[in-house]
Amino acid sequence: MYNTLKTTVLLATITALFMAVGNLIGGQGGMATALLVAIAMNVGTYWFSDKIVLKLHRATEVTPESHPEMIKMVKRLTERGNLPMPKVYIIPDHSPNAFATGRDPNHSAIAFSQGIIDLLNPDELSAVAAHELGHIKNRDILIGTIAACFAGAISMLANIAQWGMLFGRNNDRDENPAGTLVAIIVAPLAAMLIQMAISRSREYIADETGGKLHGNPLDLASALRKIHHGVEQIPSETATPAMSHMYILSPFSGRGLIHLFSTHPPVEERIERLEQQAQLR
Repeated sequence: MYNTLKTTVLLATITALFMAVGNLIGGQGGMATALLVAIAMNVGTYWFSDKIVLKLHRATEVTPESHPEMIKMVKRLTERGNLPMPKVYIIPDHSPNAFATGRDPNHSAIAFSQGIIDLLNPDELSAVAAHELGHIKNRDILIGTIAACFAGAISMLANIAQWGMLFGRNNDRDENPAGTLVAIIVAPLAAMLIQMAISRSREYIADETGGKLHGNPLDLASALRKIHHGVEQIPSETATPAMSHMYILSPFSGRGLIHLFSTHPPVEERIERLEQQAQLR
């Protein structure tokens, strides 16, 4: 019930933001168009958001024949956590990362980048899988995937508005330059703040759940260290800012303002919490 309420509030908030951006760019007509698009996206993201996200990442589904050890690893964790078996995918990205997607535990998927498979040892990879299953168990995945789709759409609207200002019509009777400028600046920032609000607290909970499910929180702490350094060396080739909150760690390296507005809590704090969790075992 609580997760249904969260999803409803998220959809309403992002729909309102989407309509506000449409109003700033195109007035009443733009707002009406944005509402129709938002309704279509609400329906589409609920049923097809996981497929959209996986398609954008060029993910390939793993089978027991192609990757027997990986399937066994995930199956062992799902049995331990009393969860349905998700589909498992590999992303052709050398940057180490992973995410979960889907609308509920019975329609879920976990995706690993090729970089994370190459970087981590089996225990660390199992701990990452347990973290992602934690998101599935806690029903974070629908909210995160919906936010990713809408954040991408809002950013697209802002980009359209930007190009419209640069190459727009000379006749300004139907245009709102000030509103368009606000949309360009504020809309992506608002979308990012929504992503931050969704992601930061949920990562701590998924870390704790994953540490329990895997059995050794220190393996997840070690994995986070390696992933953090790996992303610093090789930023993602497939990720987009709209989807950054879905990953176990932000797929983009950066400091300063980029680090301040990260969709994830500081990795040092996450590691410290996992080390404390290990001491309490």
